[in-house]
Amino acid sequence: MAVRRWEVGRDAVDRMLAIGELERVPANREHAGHLLGLASTHVHSATRLSDDDPELAFAAAYDAARKALTAALAVQGLRPTTRGRHVAVRDAALAQFSPSFAALIKRFDWMRRTRNDSEYPDLDSPGIFPEDVAEAIDYATEIVEKAVRLVETLPPYGR
Repeated sequence: MAVRRWEVGRDAVDRMLAIGELERVPANREHAGHLLGLASTHVHSATRLSDDDPELAFAAAYDAARKALTAALAVQGLRPTTRGRHVAVRDAALAQFSPSFAALIKRFDWMRRTRNDSEYPDLDSPGIFPEDVAEAIDYATEIVEKAVRLVETLPPYGR
């Protein structure tokens, strides 16, 4: 059963809307479902790639988690902008879905930073290790599962 108006994190989301990190779009459960389907596919792809291409597997796991969190925003009629980028996904989720989701969102942030470091490495960057990939797949799986439950209950983001 969906709630009427989501109040948790409202001040933070309103601020993100005001400064252009998030924008309002039509609330779209179909699009959220599509994103969740892609997220699930990405988790399976990450699992298959983990031994042969750990960097790509990690990126797939990260994309799965990001798309799952973005689905929770889509069902509310919210979307990160190019200004807010992936950090806006993290910040909006952390503001709205804590404390029960806080630990997972912090893991998502670790995935975001690790993926970024692998995409734009420096000489001190350790790279991605098999245990990183395994953790990322576990985290992504859990984020997708929780996002599925969120999408079922979240209302459009009202004024």
